[in-house]
Amino acid sequence: MSKQTRREFLGTLAAGTGAATALSLFPPAIQRAMAIEAHRKTGTIRDVEHIVILTQENRSFDHYFGALHGVRGFSDPFPIPVADAPGIEGKTVWYQPNQSSTATPEAIVPFHLNTEQHFEYMRVEGTPHSWTNAQYAWDEGRMNQWPRAKFNHSLGYYGEDDIPFQYALANAFTICDAYHCSFQGGTNTNRLFLWTGSNDPLALGNGPATYNDYDWFDANPGNDGGYSWVTYTERLEEAGISWQVYENMEDNFTDNSLAGFHVFRDAWFQRPGYSESLRQRGVSTRDLDKLKEDVLAGLLPQVSWIVATAEGSEHPGPSSPAQGADYTARVLDALTANPEVWSKTVLIVNFDENDGFFDHVPPPAAPSYVSWNEDPAQAELAGASTVDTIGEYHEHLVSYHNNATEQALLHRAYGLGPRVPLYVVSPWSKGGWVNSQVFDHTSVIRFIEARFGVLEPNISPWRRAVCGDLTTAFNFADPNDQEFLNQLPDTLALAEQARALPGRTVPATPASITLPVQAAGLRPSRALPYELHVHDRVVAADRIELVFGNTGKAAAVFHVYDRLDLNSIPRRYTVEPGKQLTGHWAPASAGAYDLWVLGPNGFHRHFTGHARTSELDANPEVRIAYDRHRGTLVIKLRNEGKAKAVFTLAANKYYELEAETFTIPGHAERILQWPLRKSANWYDFSVRVAGETGYSRRFAGRLETGRASVSDPALGGPALAEQYRVDGED
Repeated sequence: MSKQTRREFLGTLAAGTGAATALSLFPPAIQRAMAIEAHRKTGTIRDVEHIVILTQENRSFDHYFGALHGVRGFSDPFPIPVADAPGIEGKTVWYQPNQSSTATPEAIVPFHLNTEQHFEYMRVEGTPHSWTNAQYAWDEGRMNQWPRAKFNHSLGYYGEDDIPFQYALANAFTICDAYHCSFQGGTNTNRLFLWTGSNDPLALGNGPATYNDYDWFDANPGNDGGYSWVTYTERLEEAGISWQVYENMEDNFTDNSLAGFHVFRDAWFQRPGYSESLRQRGVSTRDLDKLKEDVLAGLLPQVSWIVATAEGSEHPGPSSPAQGADYTARVLDALTANPEVWSKTVLIVNFDENDGFFDHVPPPAAPSYVSWNEDPAQAELAGASTVDTIGEYHEHLVSYHNNATEQALLHRAYGLGPRVPLYVVSPWSKGGWVNSQVFDHTSVIRFIEARFGVLEPNISPWRRAVCGDLTTAFNFADPNDQEFLNQLPDTLALAEQARALPGRTVPATPASITLPVQAAGLRPSRALPYELHVHDRVVAADRIELVFGNTGKAAAVFHVYDRLDLNSIPRRYTVEPGKQLTGHWAPASAGAYDLWVLGPNGFHRHFTGHARTSELDANPEVRIAYDRHRGTLVIKLRNEGKAKAVFTLAANKYYELEAETFTIPGHAERILQWPLRKSANWYDFSVRVAGETGYSRRFAGRLETGRASVSDPALGGPALAEQYRVDGED
C-alpha cells in the first residue's frame, strides 16, 4: 500500500472518511482480520481450534493506555491515597516524589511522551525492572516511591497520536484493563509463569526463579544444569495436543524461557536420550514466514507461542512501540492469510512485564507480612485470605542470590505485578470491548486448559482463585452479530522512522505539574463474575470492624488503606465465593477512623467517623445488597442504638438527584430500592448521619447481572490528584 504519514492518516479519519474508504487504505491482512467471521459450530469454546500467544516486552498499562477511553486509566475515580511527603500532601498515587530528593520539582506526575514534538521519545530509555527494585516501587502496596526505584521517566506515557496501531487494535477487538504480570520483577520469571504456571517457589526444581538467570542454554549460575520442573509444553506433548514455538533462534532476545530447562537443554545440545519432538517444537528456528506457511497449508498447531525478534519485541531500546506494532501486524498478516484458519483462531497479545513504567492500580496479592515467624500462629499478616497462599511468598534463596539485599526481601509476596496490556484478537472478541476481570499470565494457561483439558498443577491455589481464565473476554454464542471498528493504521512507515533513530532517549522531567487526561467515552464491557460486599461494625470505642463478603463466582482481593496511617502496609483480604473475612482496626485519637477500600472493576467502599459506645447514642449502619434480576441496589439503613438517627443519602455520580433524608428510630431499619438501569448498573453514593461528626459511608461499583454492560461512565477527564475528603474532616 502507499505510505501515508500519521498526521495525514489521522486527518483523513477526522475529516469523516467513510468506513469503506478508510478500510481500503489498510493492509489486506488487517482487512481480513476484521472481516472474517467466526467459525460457529457449537457456540462454545469448542469452536476454537487454534490458540496463538504473542508475548511482547516491557510496557505497563498506564504507559500505553492510561489515556484510552473506557478503561480504568488516568481518570479512575478511585486512585489509592498516599502518605504525605514534601510536595505531596493529601494526594493520591498520581503524585510521586522526584527521583532525587534535592531536585525540583519535589513531586511529579505522569507526563506525555509527545512523539509529535520529540519523535526520539518513540525509543525512550528503559528503566530498572528486576525483583529488588520492583519490590521497592510496589512497597507492599503503598506505591509512593516509584521514581526513587524506577527513575522519573518511568512516569512517561504515550497517547493515541503516538501509538495509533495499539489504540486501533484495542478499539477493534478487546482490551483487558485488569491483566497483571505474574511477578514483581523482570522478563524471564514472568515468562516462566506464562510457560509453566510457576517460578518454583518451593525450590523443588532448582528455583525459585527471580531473575533472568537461565535465559539461554549456556547460562548455569547454579551449576545444576538448569530448571527441572515440568513445563506446560511438555504436558501438551504428553496429552497429544499439537504445539509449536515460532521464533528465530539466532534473534529471539533470549525470550524463550524453555531454554532454562534440563529437558530443552538436552534437546538443544542433542544429548543422549533427548526428545527430537521437543527440539523441533520448542527450540528450533521457525519464524513468521514459517508461521504463514503453516497457516496457508492448514497446519497451524492447536497451541502456538510466538517469540519476537529483538527489534520486534517492543522492548525499550532495541525496539519501540512503532517497531513492535509492525511486528504484531506481520503476525496478523500471517494468521489471516487463510480465512478458514483465522475463523477458528484466538490470538492473545500480552506483555511479559511493565519494565519499570508506572501503573496506578495496586496489584492484587496475598497479604503482606507485618512480622514473619516460622510458627504461623506467631506471624502477623496485614490482612488475610480464605484461599491457601502456598507458593505466593519468597521463602527460599538460591545460592547465587544469597546476600543481605535478597535476604531483606524474604517472605515478600511474589505478585501479582503491575498491570500490562493484553489484547484478545479473534473473531469472538471483535467490537472494541473492555474486560475488567483480574487476570495474570497463568490465565493464558488456564484458557488453554479450558479449551483442551490439559491441567497445569504448577498454578497455585491462590492464583486459580483470584485470576480468571480469559473466557469472559469472548462471545462464543453469538460472535458474528456485532458491529466493530474496521480501522487499523499502517505500521511500516512509523516503524522505519523509529528504526532510523540513532539510539534511546531519556526524556526530560517536566518542570511543572500537568495532570494526565483520559479521553471521555464509553466502550462495551463484558459481564464479570463479581458480587462483593463490605460493611462496618463499630464494636467499641477502641475497635471498628470491616466484614468482607463474596456472593459472586470468583475470588477477589480487597485492598484496605487506613488514611490515618498511610505509612503502614495496606491490608489485603482475599475472599472466595461463599465466604467472608473480618478485619479490625483500633481507631486513632478521639476514636477517629478513615478506612478506604478498593476491589476489582472500581468496587469501592469508604468508612469514616468516630467510634462511640454509649447505649444512649444512635448507632448507624449502612448495608448494601444486590437484586440482580431487577437491576436494583438494595440499601439498608439501620440504627442499632437507642437515639434516632437521621440519614442523608446523596448520589456522587451518574444521577442528578436531590439528597434524601431518612429518620430511623432506635433499633429499626429502612430498606430502599435504587434502580440502576439509567446508569448501566453503575452506582456511587454517600450516606451521612446528622450529629455524627465526620460520619460518612461511600459505596461505588457496578451491579453485575450476568449480561454485558458498558464501561464506567465516570471515566474521562484529568487524573484525580486530591484525596476525597468528607465535610467536617480535619
